Amino acid sequence: MKPDTQSFYELAVQRGVERVIADLDQALDLQALARVAALSTFHFHRIFRGMLGETPLELHRRLRMERAAWHLRHDDVPVTTIAFAAGYETHESFTRAFRTHYDCSPSEFRQSKESRSCVRPYPIELASRAGIHFRAELSETFKIDFIRGENVMNVEIKELKEQRVATVTHVGPYNRISEAFGRLHEIVQQENLFGPESKMLAIYEDDPETTPAAELRSFAGLVVSRDAKLPESLGEQRLPAGRYACTTHIGPYENLGDTWARFMGEWLPNSGQRMKDTASFEVYRNTPANAPKEKLETDLYIPLV
Repeated sequence: MKPDTQSFYELAVQRGVERVIADLDQALDLQALARVAALSTFHFHRIFRGMLGETPLELHRRLRMERAAWHLRHDDVPVTTIAFAAGYETHESFTRAFRTHYDCSPSEFRQSKESRSCVRPYPIELASRAGIHFRAELSETFKIDFIRGENVMNVEIKELKEQRVATVTHVGPYNRISEAFGRLHEIVQQENLFGPESKMLAIYEDDPETTPAAELRSFAGLVVSRDAKLPESLGEQRLPAGRYACTTHIGPYENLGDTWARFMGEWLPNSGQRMKDTASFEVYRNTPANAPKEKLETDLYIPLV
């Protein structure tokens, strides 16, 4: 492992955390956060989640909630004022969210500090795998316990040729991309585009942390030969030749996000490899049409410098 590579990703995430903490009074600018870390938004947020166990937005919301609990414990600021500072528009919405986290209302939490029984007051700190919590004084230092994982991911470095991909564009939630694959399958069958090198894959264009679900762009794709004639109903993309890291996810598609987080947040920083700022993609070895969900096999590829 190259220590400087691990340090690069740790420093990028450290800068991101510092920005989150400094901006608790503002709506989080996720694209600016990625720029501070010198990474693309899509790649940065996957790495951030993998190294800390939560996304930047989840960290921001949790620290705001811990700050709200701190104020309830230590001063007499009205609950409505605390709710607004935590990013909630109404007392009621804040109370619902607070109860979800602390299993009590804000008023009950505040009253617990005055209890004379042997019962301890409710704790302020919420669960954090990385040990990052709200501090009343910004000058207080904090240490990040980066998630190291067990470093047992089976990852292969591959040298790939340029791949020509026939695509159907999908705009909307990523978990609805199967609709685009249905259209793609119909077209490639009609046009007889399946060949010996064909494989189904997906390319995800936008970061779901920074883009509304209804505006997310992705592509259902089929790798085709260089001389294949594509109908007007299909788009075309080129995946560049180069080095790629590949790992295989086995199981339901809904768990792919966890594997991506481990791949980019645990394996990558410890691998000695640097990521290239081009498209990552997924290749589907089988589909729900011919395999049960627990046996679905999906290859995850990230481009390397």
